[in-house]
Amino acid sequence: MDFGGCVERSSALSLESMEVLQEGISLLLSQWPALQMAVRHEWGGCDSRRKCDELAATLLSWFCQSKAPVSIDDLENVLDENLLLSFNTEIVDGSVEEIAEQLLLMHEDCLCGNYYMIQKLRR
Repeated sequence: MDFGGCVERSSALSLESMEVLQEGISLLLSQWPALQMAVRHEWGGCDSRRKCDELAATLLSWFCQSKAPVSIDDLENVLDENLLLSFNTEIVDGSVEEIAEQLLLMHEDCLCGNYYMIQKLRR
């Protein structure tokens, strides 16, 4: 995987990187139409918003606790499983793979102290 010119890639996130990654995950999930439709229509019940927030926390924890290199397939499985269990939703529009790829790139950038992708999401 290309680390966007990152020469010094850390194997663990700094506290600052964790905070920025947390914000980036939340921003990305808030802009994911399929997930937001599930939240808006309460496919996960009346606590769908909380479940969306829990997904963001689960993803951050998953990135922070992973000892091995993060796998795109594992990340897609985490997203698929959470959507199925929390929202009784199976998303087949290809967006799970897109979101997983964006999350993985965001994580890799944060390991390098590069927050450009997250800054772009803020706009």
